[in-house]
Amino acid sequence: MASAPTSPAQRHADDAARFTSLVESASAGDWARPSPVAEWTALDIVKHLVEWSRGFLQGAGIELPELHVVADPVAAWKRHVTDIQAILDDPAGRVLSNPHTGDKPVDEAIDEFYTPDVWMHSWDLAKALGREPDLGQERAGAALAAMEPMDRLLRDSGQFGPAVPVAPTASAQDRLMAFIGRDPSWQA
Repeated sequence: MASAPTSPAQRHADDAARFTSLVESASAGDWARPSPVAEWTALDIVKHLVEWSRGFLQGAGIELPELHVVADPVAAWKRHVTDIQAILDDPAGRVLSNPHTGDKPVDEAIDEFYTPDVWMHSWDLAKALGREPDLGQERAGAALAAMEPMDRLLRDSGQFGPAVPVAPTASAQDRLMAFIGRDPSWQA
């Protein structure tokens, strides 16, 4: 059994590789498929991850070139991963300032806000592509335990929909996805 990644750069590399394999497996026709995120397609998931994070990094003085996700989702995603990984591999002491999160070293900010988004949205993209996602039960359980005490704050942020009811015996992954407003039994 491989040990869990211990640095922001390693965590991103692992989660981005998993997401990249999904992106690379999509056919041209797959990008229009619906996703578990209301009103989003598979393409919208990739656009979301690329666009918000590139804007977020401006808070560290990092200006990354615009990527044309719609024109070529695979190439845009791969370029994006390379850009983010380069920042994590050499954060150069940069600090990200954001009115919602305060000041944080850029690698910590990416690790706290962006990398978990890639990890959780891999569930959405897998489902949109008709695959069975695997976030890892232990990690899903830990994420759920960390998020549950912030339930009201998370819901009020508008980032998560209402929790979906699931059986108490549901897997940690299903309980996590239900908590953030996804129906674990959703099918494309």
